[in-house]
Amino acid sequence: MYPILEKRLLAEGIWLMKVLAPRVARSAQPGQFVIVRADEHGERIPLTISDFDAAEGSVTIVTQAIGASTRKICALNEGDALADFAGPLGHPSEFVKMPVEELRKRRYLFVAGGVGTAPVYPQVKWLREHGVKADVIIGAKTRDMLIYTDAMRAVAEHLHIATDDGSEGFKGLVTALIGELIEKEGRHYDECVAIGPMIMMKFVALTTKKYALKTTVSLNALMVDGTGMCGACRVTVGGRTRFTCVDGPEFDAHEVDFDEAMRRQGMYRTQEQRAAAIEAEREAGHVCKIGLDK
Repeated sequence: MYPILEKRLLAEGIWLMKVLAPRVARSAQPGQFVIVRADEHGERIPLTISDFDAAEGSVTIVTQAIGASTRKICALNEGDALADFAGPLGHPSEFVKMPVEELRKRRYLFVAGGVGTAPVYPQVKWLREHGVKADVIIGAKTRDMLIYTDAMRAVAEHLHIATDDGSEGFKGLVTALIGELIEKEGRHYDECVAIGPMIMMKFVALTTKKYALKTTVSLNALMVDGTGMCGACRVTVGGRTRFTCVDGPEFDAHEVDFDEAMRRQGMYRTQEQRAAAIEAEREAGHVCKIGLDK
């Protein structure tokens, strides 16, 4: 069992949990993920690591309650425990393996959207600790949906906020703000890292391609089982079939077939909605037997 040390509401339906998992914390690196189960009957949920503290033995995850399984995780409180917390899984971010001297000559731009802001944080934090400068754009529909702004401001060289409705920061999409920084302000970046909704990552990739700016995206949202056994996270990258959980979760954004990835993601969204309906039936006292009932 893995005790929850801290639970905090970040925005509507989005919860931060700090979990006691010493072995995972000692081995974790930016870009990796864990597999979480609320209880022994729960579904396996892959979540990107949002922070880790080897000395404390803790790993931080951020979960959005969007369906039956994620709502079950978010319903747990401080003092409760998760049944499983397996990891760290997946490959670390590419820059972790680069010589520090080479890294310090580079400048990164991170583009974060929604819950994807959380896994951006440990990457920017790691770079800061190694003397590497990184600018960050956080995008959201409205200021009420912004998360990690204070934490990100502490580790980023410059933090930029973009909201669709203009309630905070730049009014417009993150892609428009990228153009502002590069074209109007003359900012130079060696690499962009984008993590967030699939549609956002697609258009960030299209935007950065115009500037010949190398771009990396995390496709964690595609994963179901997280071990490579189910094959559900197949994605075409550079014309080849790759598996997000074992080959990623990070890939070259300019080689990802985002349209295929979004179609696959849409199939799982439908399943999650059905699972949520099953859970509602249970809560109402009606037992329902459906193939997807977990």
